Amino acid sequence: MSIEVLPGLPALESLDWSKGDGLLPAVLQDADSLQVLMLGYVSAESLQVTLQTGHMTFFSRSKQRLWTKGEQSGNVLAVRSIAVDCDADTLLVRARPAGPTCHTGAESCFPQAPKDFIGQLDQLVATREAQRPAGSYTTSLFDGGIRRIAQKVGEEGVETALAAVVQGDDELLGEASDLVFHLLVLLRARGLGLQDVRTLLESRHR
Repeated sequence: MSIEVLPGLPALESLDWSKGDGLLPAVLQDADSLQVLMLGYVSAESLQVTLQTGHMTFFSRSKQRLWTKGEQSGNVLAVRSIAVDCDADTLLVRARPAGPTCHTGAESCFPQAPKDFIGQLDQLVATREAQRPAGSYTTSLFDGGIRRIAQKVGEEGVETALAAVVQGDDELLGEASDLVFHLLVLLRARGLGLQDVRTLLESRHR
C-alpha cells in the first residue's frame, strides 16, 4: 500500500516528541468522507510501523504497548496520507476504515462530526465497481458498459436542466442528485473518481 507522506512532514527524529513524553496525538480522518474518526497517540516506533505496514498503529497508554487499530476486530485503518501541524507535535492522518472505528460500533468516535457524504458515496461506488454485488442498481450500470452509463448521465443532465426551468426546487434537487450519482458512476467506469475532480478544480482555482 502506498502512503502519501505530505510535504512538510519532517524525519521522525525531527518531530517534537518532548511535549507528550515521547508521544504525539494523531487525529484520524476518513480519507473519503473527511469525517474525524478518532484521536490516538503514536510513538516513534508505532509511527514507523504505520509507515512500513500501511495500517494505523498507535501506542496504547493503558496497555503500554504498540496497538494496531483493528488487530482483533479486523476494522483496520488503511493509511492514505500523513501530515504534521505547524509545531511538529500533532499528526493528521487520513485513512480508509475497513469497518466501524469506534468500539461502540459507530463509524466515528465523534458521531456528530461533519462529513462529506458525496465523498463517502464515491467510495461506495468504487466498492460496487470492484465487487459487483448481485441485485445492485450500481452493478447493473457497470455491467451495462460505459456507453449505457454515459447515456444515463445525458438523460439526467437534460432532466436536471428542464427541472431548473419549469419545475420547483424539490424536483430540481431530485434530478440534480440523480445526475451527481450517475456522474460518479461514469467517472469510476473510466478509472477516475471524485478526488480527481477536486484536484483539477483546485488547480484551476489557483
